[in-house]
Amino acid sequence: MNLRDLKYLVALADLRHFGRAADACFVSQPTLSTQIRKLEEELGVVLVERAPRKVMLTPAGQDVVARARRIIADVEEMKAAARRSHDPASGTLRLGVFPTLGPYLLPHVVPALRQAFPRLELLLVEEKSDVLLQRLRDGQLDAALLALPLHDDQLHAQFLFEEPFVLAAPEHHPLAQAKQLHVDALGQETLLLLEDGHCLRDQALDVCRMAGAQERSGFRATSLETLRQMVAAGVGVTLLPALSVRAPVAQPAGIRLVPFAPPAPTRKIAMVWRKSSALDGFLGQVADVIGRQAREQLH
Repeated sequence: MNLRDLKYLVALADLRHFGRAADACFVSQPTLSTQIRKLEEELGVVLVERAPRKVMLTPAGQDVVARARRIIADVEEMKAAARRSHDPASGTLRLGVFPTLGPYLLPHVVPALRQAFPRLELLLVEEKSDVLLQRLRDGQLDAALLALPLHDDQLHAQFLFEEPFVLAAPEHHPLAQAKQLHVDALGQETLLLLEDGHCLRDQALDVCRMAGAQERSGFRATSLETLRQMVAAGVGVTLLPALSVRAPVAQPAGIRLVPFAPPAPTRKIAMVWRKSSALDGFLGQVADVIGRQAREQLH
């Protein structure tokens, strides 16, 4: 058994096709297939179901792939630690961020990161939170910006900032005339929310439960920008994170933004990485820069 064969197996698990997995690994299909069979013989179990035009992992294969991902991630972290022992701020940082945060935070923090770490190559990945968490655990990301709370003993979370929500309402809506709102003012409202899988949906539902508000049935937006346009069209009201309404983000005509009186509903954002990461100290420095820039924008 060697690292190369484990990478072949992981590629096959990801692509579910021998030909595409071979191309991704820069080997011929017979070579990849042969090495997978040798791995099965060494372990004494069938890892892959080979059906016509379809590749599936057996239960044993799923377990081996999960372990292989961790092994590969550990090796990559070992290599990264060796490289960064000479210059911690050089190399590549794979940073994940979820869709209702990334477009509004990154324009403020990326220039600061470039200034603080000029030799750092920053690779940004935007995905929903559950995808980011899985990629983080699998070693496909070095760190991710996520909303708290998290419940994973293998991950370290460094708190960055607390972001308040504002109410977005059509300009002729009764609540749009207020200078400030208490959360309980939403008690009789039905809110437009995002579809399942967005952490902002869960955060907004928490506010709904606290205020006694309801979700508008029959509609779930695919993005925060869709929500914004629905409000501008007079369909209903919603909650927007504060960074998404700050310059340079433009608000459409017909929308009014109303802040909440203290204690305002908020979400807590952290930078998260594996406790075993060889980049632990450096990631703390990156988190400090991101948190500082975000807090400046919110004050």
